[in-house]
Amino acid sequence: MAISVFLEQLWGSPMLVVSTVLTLGVILVNGWTDAPNAIATCVSTRAIGVRKAIVMAAVFNFLGVFVMTALNASVAMTIYNMVDFGGDPKASLIALCAAMAAIVIWATGAWYFGIPTSESHALIAGLSGAAVAIQNDFSGINGAEWMKVIWGLLLSTLLGFGLGFLTAKITVGTFRNQNRGRAEHFFSRAQVAGGAAMAFMHGAQDGQKFMAVFLLGAAFASGQTGEASFTVPVWLMILCSGVMGLGTSIGGYRIIKSVGMDMVKLRSYQGFSADVAASLCLLLSSLTGIPVSTTHTKTTAIMGASASRRIRNVNWGVVKELILTWVFTFPGCGLLGFIMAKIFLMVLV
Repeated sequence: MAISVFLEQLWGSPMLVVSTVLTLGVILVNGWTDAPNAIATCVSTRAIGVRKAIVMAAVFNFLGVFVMTALNASVAMTIYNMVDFGGDPKASLIALCAAMAAIVIWATGAWYFGIPTSESHALIAGLSGAAVAIQNDFSGINGAEWMKVIWGLLLSTLLGFGLGFLTAKITVGTFRNQNRGRAEHFFSRAQVAGGAAMAFMHGAQDGQKFMAVFLLGAAFASGQTGEASFTVPVWLMILCSGVMGLGTSIGGYRIIKSVGMDMVKLRSYQGFSADVAASLCLLLSSLTGIPVSTTHTKTTAIMGASASRRIRNVNWGVVKELILTWVFTFPGCGLLGFIMAKIFLMVLV
């Protein structure tokens, strides 16, 4: 889809304008709240300053969205086909707007309280809640695509923790006989590279999810509701990656503090191990089209790396708060998406 065609659709569809603005708002909030997780470890171990880390994350989020989407857009395809809003494109676009509004409200509230909730889970829940609202039953939920979400939860939890634990153990064994000062210097530098890799993979995963929503809105505005495939245009990659990078550059110290400083006390080799483990897990998920939470993956990798030394190094009180937030995101944001869709449809249809 050429940008000129999209601009023509915007001119003729006020609801597409609303959908576009809300989607850009969600992408901005995602860069603001989710992306700081990528740099939490290298900041907490003081491998890099907060301001430099945020700029680095913004740049590599941009690159992650652009490069991975050009190579493999399977995550975007999963989100695109996850729900069915029915055969009325006008009502479908209104329901999509309601879902985006619900996600913005949910994510902003989580940021205010410093809770690293997952915009990925919120997106999936909000879209599903809106689909149930417009269909009045669960027929709008694509069970096959939702199973990928379940697999993603298991993958990010078990594989994230396991790889974090294993990578930390391998790192300790590899550098056991090395000079301590040289090793610390190496890991300090390596952590910066690890943080950049995490920011890249965050853009690769989350950028695709929101581009799928963009394309859904454009399809509804043009009167289509049954398209099963799409091509992501270059201008959309640039737009989404730029907005996400802007959101990251705005800040995110609260999230960095919650994940990188309050949950565990990391040494530099553990931070490096967590970044490597989480990046590998996100790469595998992106290549297989499984939508996972970058927050969830990074957090469990940090826990695994920390537990490799002593299990009591993990602040389980903070971990409990994070888990409860994740558990409540699906029903909470799903219900909010349902309510917002009912209100929007009642007022605008």
